Amino acid sequence: MKPYYTTKNYGIRNSVGYLMRICSNRLLPQMEALFEDQELTFSQWTTLVALHDGRVATAGDLAYNICHDAGSLTRLIDQMVTRGFVTRGRSESDRRVVTLALTPPGRKLVEALAPKVMGFWNGMLAGFSHAEVDTLIALLSRLVIATEAKTGRKLKVSHDPIISGKSPVTNSKRRTS
Repeated sequence: MKPYYTTKNYGIRNSVGYLMRICSNRLLPQMEALFEDQELTFSQWTTLVALHDGRVATAGDLAYNICHDAGSLTRLIDQMVTRGFVTRGRSESDRRVVTLALTPPGRKLVEALAPKVMGFWNGMLAGFSHAEVDTLIALLSRLVIATEAKTGRKLKVSHDPIISGKSPVTNSKRRTS
C-alpha cells in the first residue's frame, strides 16, 4: 500500500494520533463528571468494568487493559477491596500470582451504572448513524490490533454486554472478532 502521509499532506488537522489524543483529552473530563454524583470515580468504574467478565484476572493484565501505572493501580485496587467491590486471591496454577475478581456488590454496581455510561455515549454518538459507529469501532479495533502487533501483547476484552439480555450489540460480525 502506498503510504498515506507525505511531507505534503501531513499536519495536525489530519494526524490520526493528534485527533485521537484531543478526543481522549476532551472526553475524559466529561466521563469523570459523569461519576461526580456516584459512589465511585471514573477510574474505579473502568477497573470494575475490566474485571466484569473475568477475562482480566491479574493486576498486570488490568494495568495493561486500562492503561494504568502499577502504583496508582495498586492504590485503586486497595480502595475497591476495602469497599467490598473486588477480592484478591491466589492463582491455582501459580501461587505467586495474585488474582482479582468482582464481588457480587461490585458486579451489581457495574450493571447499575452501565445505563448512565451508555446514555453518555449514545448522546455523544447521536450525530452518527449505526453504520458509522460500527465503522468507527471496527477502524479503532484494527488500530489497536496494529499497535499490539508491535508490542506482542494483546488486550483481554469481551464482546459480551455488561447487562445480560440487554445487548447493545446488533452486528453479529462484531462478536466474532
